[in-house]
Order: sequence, then C-alpha cells, then structure tokens
Amino acid sequence: TQFGEIEIQVPRDRNGMFHQHTLPDYKQHSDVLESMIIKLYSKGVTTREIADLIEKMYGSHYSPAQVSNISKQMIPKVEAYHQRKLSYKFFCVYLDAT
Repeated sequence: TQFGEIEIQVPRDRNGMFHQHTLPDYKQHSDVLESMIIKLYSKGVTTREIADLIEKMYGSHYSPAQVSNISKQMIPKVEAYHQRKLSYKFFCVYLDAT
C-alpha cells in the first residue's frame, strides 16, 4: 500500500463463506497515483510533464502513453460538461483600463 507492506492472514474457510471487506478482491495496489494523474491532467498538465513528475516524485515510471490511457477516464466527464444545459441569463462585465 502507500503506507508500506502489510501482511494479511485469511482464516481457513472450507465452505467459502468468508469475505473480507478491508481490501477489494485481488487488488494489489491503491489508485493514489492514478487519481493524481487524473487531477493533474484535469488541471491542464501535459502527459509528458505528468510522466516526468511521477518519476521524480515517486520513482514509478509511467510512459506518456500510459498517462494518456489513465487520463481517458476523464472523457465521460468532459463530454458531460460540454452537453450540460446552459443558463438563460449571462452576465458580462466590461472594463476599460485606458
């Protein structure tokens, strides 16, 4: 995990009735880096810059293509933003500094 290695002892269960709820099934890592990639991408940081930042800060190597694949999770949110209904009232402020 992001806090170090943990050891989990699962009790023997012959009937298959035990289900642990601490960690999701078959999950070997947390999504901390992936969520950070998505946040950086949504702020406008390029995929190459994100890959360089991740490698410098965490030592994990992500190629720009991997960053791009991870950031594709933002596509539905972007499309929903573009398809949203706009308000009928808009305000405009015009300032002339001359």
